[in-house]
Amino acid sequence: MNTSKRRKIPITLQIKQEPDNVSKLVLPLGSASPPVLWGARRKSGLQLRSGGSGETGEARMPVNDGFVRSSTGTNQYDPEYARMEAWLDEHPDFVQDYFLRKATRQVVDSWLVSHATPASSSVELASPTHGLPGGSSRGGSGATTPVRKISAHEFERGGLLKPMISTVDGQPTFLTSTTEDVSGTMTTSSPTPSRRHRRSRHELRQLDEKELIFELVKDICNELEVRSLCHKILQNVSMLLHADRGSLFLVQGERERGGGCSPHHQNGTSGTPRSRCLVSKLFDVCSRSTLMEMEKKDEIRIPWGTGIVGYVAESGEPVNIPDAYQDDRFNHDIDTLTGYRTKTLLCMPIKDTNGDVIGVAQVINKMGDQPFTKQDEEIFSSYLQFCGIGLRNAHLYEKSQLEIKRNQVLLDLARMIFEEQSTIEHVVFRILTHTQSLIQCQRVQILLMHPGSKISFSRVFDFEANDLNGEDGESRTSPFESRFPINIGITGHVATTGETVNIAQADEDPRFDHTVDDGTGFKHKTILCMAIKNSSGDIIGVIQLINKFNDLPFTKNDENFVEAFAIFCGMGIHNTHMFEKAMVAIAKQNVTLEVLSYHATASLEDAQKLRALRVSSAANYGLYNFDFDDINMDDDETLTACIRMFLDLDLVEHFHIDYEVLCRWLCSVKKNYRNVTYHNWRHAFNVAQMMFAIVTSTQWWKIFGEIECLALLIGCLCHDLDHRGTNNSFQIKASSPLAQLYSTSTMEHHHFDQCIMILNSPGNQLLANISPEEYSRVIKVLEEAILSTDLAVYFRKRGAFFNVIRDGPCWAVEEHRELLRAMLMTVCDLAAITKPWDIEKRVAELVSSEFFEQGDIEREKLNITPIDIMNREKEDQLPLMQVGFIDSICLPIYEGFAKLSDKLEPLVEGVRQNRVKWMEIAAANSLVTPENSEVRDDNDNVSKPTTPESKNGNVASMENCNNCSSISD
Repeated sequence: MNTSKRRKIPITLQIKQEPDNVSKLVLPLGSASPPVLWGARRKSGLQLRSGGSGETGEARMPVNDGFVRSSTGTNQYDPEYARMEAWLDEHPDFVQDYFLRKATRQVVDSWLVSHATPASSSVELASPTHGLPGGSSRGGSGATTPVRKISAHEFERGGLLKPMISTVDGQPTFLTSTTEDVSGTMTTSSPTPSRRHRRSRHELRQLDEKELIFELVKDICNELEVRSLCHKILQNVSMLLHADRGSLFLVQGERERGGGCSPHHQNGTSGTPRSRCLVSKLFDVCSRSTLMEMEKKDEIRIPWGTGIVGYVAESGEPVNIPDAYQDDRFNHDIDTLTGYRTKTLLCMPIKDTNGDVIGVAQVINKMGDQPFTKQDEEIFSSYLQFCGIGLRNAHLYEKSQLEIKRNQVLLDLARMIFEEQSTIEHVVFRILTHTQSLIQCQRVQILLMHPGSKISFSRVFDFEANDLNGEDGESRTSPFESRFPINIGITGHVATTGETVNIAQADEDPRFDHTVDDGTGFKHKTILCMAIKNSSGDIIGVIQLINKFNDLPFTKNDENFVEAFAIFCGMGIHNTHMFEKAMVAIAKQNVTLEVLSYHATASLEDAQKLRALRVSSAANYGLYNFDFDDINMDDDETLTACIRMFLDLDLVEHFHIDYEVLCRWLCSVKKNYRNVTYHNWRHAFNVAQMMFAIVTSTQWWKIFGEIECLALLIGCLCHDLDHRGTNNSFQIKASSPLAQLYSTSTMEHHHFDQCIMILNSPGNQLLANISPEEYSRVIKVLEEAILSTDLAVYFRKRGAFFNVIRDGPCWAVEEHRELLRAMLMTVCDLAAITKPWDIEKRVAELVSSEFFEQGDIEREKLNITPIDIMNREKEDQLPLMQVGFIDSICLPIYEGFAKLSDKLEPLVEGVRQNRVKWMEIAAANSLVTPENSEVRDDNDNVSKPTTPESKNGNVASMENCNNCSSISD
């Protein structure tokens, strides 16, 4: 077997291991192998020889089905190849070693291409078509799919496509890796095409004029890198015209829409002027200059229409000056800076195929101190026509490369946004950080629109360039909110119109509010503001970039980039909103299913049974008494007592409440209280009784009116519906569905929702016969009443309530009545502290038992140490904690109500008497000195207890609230 014969044996690296059920047949040398491995061979892309190729030694390229077709059209295989393959299968080490040593890049590329082709395609292509005109296929899901106008083969002209790669942090990215070439320019890792050999200057000077121009045109025709092209152009024109050196300026900026060449261009959306200018890609290039030397020089910007170069660009006419210092347009400062003396000068525009000026070429100082002639102008003009074509192509190539890079960046940004959309904060933080990194500005703000509004923002997120450099920079996953002032004039304009605003000088724009910089030490200079839209085109927010780096204005390219990125941002934010809504819906569903699995509406039989019971008078039940005790009442009596409260307040008659509906509603409310130790139906009944006793004894029902009295009574009976024996803090610690559903006043919101659910249940529609206006008012007051039982709300409103008491209330003012209702709910909720000692002690034991049960759950299931009031191990400190609860929460509010009505003085007296009892128990435990009411802790330290007088009615520590707030929870 000769060398050429061996070279044509295709060897493929077997990386994919064959399944166990595929057997490998080992044959002795010289025997033929049946085609049992053809399926594997087709998959691996091995070449198969036809019978005719054995004589010529030709190696055929594989087709999609893995078969080689002979001239007769039959598919054949070569036994010699099969025998070789069998041997190679048994010697994988040899195969690997041979492949690593001998495989060419073409072989590796062929292997990659063959493995990128689905195995099913070969089978489909190998299947002949019968009886179909033109070989078309019938059926199939893709029969109506339009044929793609481009083949994957088109991409192979530039080599294999680059796959997604991973960055150093392991994240996938679409961006191609970059390398730095010898000139310091960042380029992609793709191989550069081979360059043609350039003739030396000596060789070029031997040519006549036409040959020289032709050779110089060939020199630049394949150059696509702008700087390198400009360098070649300048060196070539210097040779053509025998000039000492030359410069080339390219036009930057946008022409005015009218087609003129004014130095300022108004952006169609923002009205921001954009300067059109000429930028020196290369300046003062001589025959000895190298590209590396030229790139180290700073670029020079010449305003449009300024100087000789600006005049040529604006007019499109050449300028030939025999003595530069005699021309007023010549700038002498350049010679002063460079130390070079400019004498003669020839400046000519470079135009594209449309006749538009895209640059200006300038040569200076013709050899021999001669001026440039008319013939020089003609030669210069002729050559620059080809240069214009070359520059145009180079610009297009540069734009295409930038577009590729731009698309890669956008794909990366899109992947970044869509890979995790758990919360709006997380998504916005990613958007802010990547936007700031991409555009490089001092600040970025995202303002989200309030749902249903086009003029107000619901949330404002801020990001500053140095935010990631702080202590928590690396761990931060959510942005800051509302740190910086808002340019409402600009952001509001964008939010309402959807227009893009690009401001180069903020202090000169009338829409900019200068007060946002007052006292901040920060100055707005340049601003780019753009709308964020969802997939429907609706504006959902605004993104604002402030102060681009180096005080540069935001460019049109920045606008395009942010506009494209804003599309992904809008989709990401919209999807996250939808995700959050879905999560809320799921949480609601979970809560609802949990509730419905435990509770059910009371049956009609229960309502009819209650309806048949005798309802005694309020006096007989003792409902007017502040020392009311339900210990001797059974459940039916509590229900009939509730009916009596509705009857005596004339609510049944006034609101036309059906008596049977009232009975069924009460039964349903009672049934929806869980059998927990304290927060059960009996607690709700006692709260309602205290409300009834207060509004009747003080005659405040005249202040509230029928609607508010109805809402307050319903609120008292429903204020702890479906209480689980655990407080708000526990729901958050346990991450319960309720905590996901309600971020504040968790249980109180749930109680209100349960109340509404029962009121809307068939047969329980207590408010069915009232007007829509009355219904809305009842629900509003009802919600306020139930939420007011959260002690956090109590502390928030207590100061305002005390101010009303001090200044004198006016109950005709809704705000005063709202405060009175809220505080009254707390007074009724904590009313056990005002009852006689035997009732107070019994209730306190029930409360502490429920607390300890929650503490046990926290310790066993959540692995946390409960607070003292819920810690069974600190049960002996209960008296001291009760004293703290009375001093910080109870006494101030009851004393305040006693100032409103002397009828409520018994409540204050009851609180004081119970405080004395708790102090006596604490003294018996050697923790309190009864003579001076000092509290002694475990370390024998003595301190005065907190009193309302010492704290001016304010709570000394929220710890007292946390320790005792579960009474209201």
